[in-house]
Amino acid sequence: MTAEDLRDRARLYPRVTSFRSRRGSLTPAQQHNWETLWPIVGRDATDTRLDLEQWFGRSAPVIMEIGSGTGTSTAAMAKLEPEIDVLAVEVYKPGLAQLLGFIEREGIDNIRIVRGDAVVVLREMVPTAFFAGIRIFFPDPWPKARHHKRRLIQSGTLGLIADAVVDDGVVHIATDHADYAEWIADELSAQELLVPLEGEAPFSLDRPTTKFEGRADREGRSVTEFVLRRIPRAGDL
Repeated sequence: MTAEDLRDRARLYPRVTSFRSRRGSLTPAQQHNWETLWPIVGRDATDTRLDLEQWFGRSAPVIMEIGSGTGTSTAAMAKLEPEIDVLAVEVYKPGLAQLLGFIEREGIDNIRIVRGDAVVVLREMVPTAFFAGIRIFFPDPWPKARHHKRRLIQSGTLGLIADAVVDDGVVHIATDHADYAEWIADELSAQELLVPLEGEAPFSLDRPTTKFEGRADREGRSVTEFVLRRIPRAGDL
């Protein structure tokens, strides 16, 4: 399938370090959340494999969200689908502290968090063929050409993502950066493990509109979404 075909498909869903380290201090309330909740629901990225069923305390489908930001969408979507567990990966500590606040105030118990580079998490911490889906909403576009190699969506990372999801699992990507959307379409057209989804996904594809996305809309930046299915592995055909 060509990049043009993928761009057309993306419009059907309108609506390496690969991260930029951002500094920010915590408010007193956020610091409290960090001290009390982080030891329970949070981990730092390491080379130790996670036992996710043990951590969540149950066996349920798990969605990995790469780049949860301030956690607004993460919390809202997790609350609407309590039968699904969510592993949120983010590097920005104040954003994670805000997500902890949502978890505490709204009594959300199906979110766990890893702080660190998503590539490290994919390579070292999570099982293969495990996740029902992976969400990547508004990854850093690294707009300057000399920084494109830092973009999360590229061939090597797409391979890690495809390895992490189950057969017929769904990968949902959204960006409001036009050049990055073209880049993503080109990268997807160069691989064969993730193909456009036909039919329904096993979980919701609806995203709450965040302040970030609202600003993009006011500035005339449209959102491009890619909804992809992991093809079955050779031994499962």
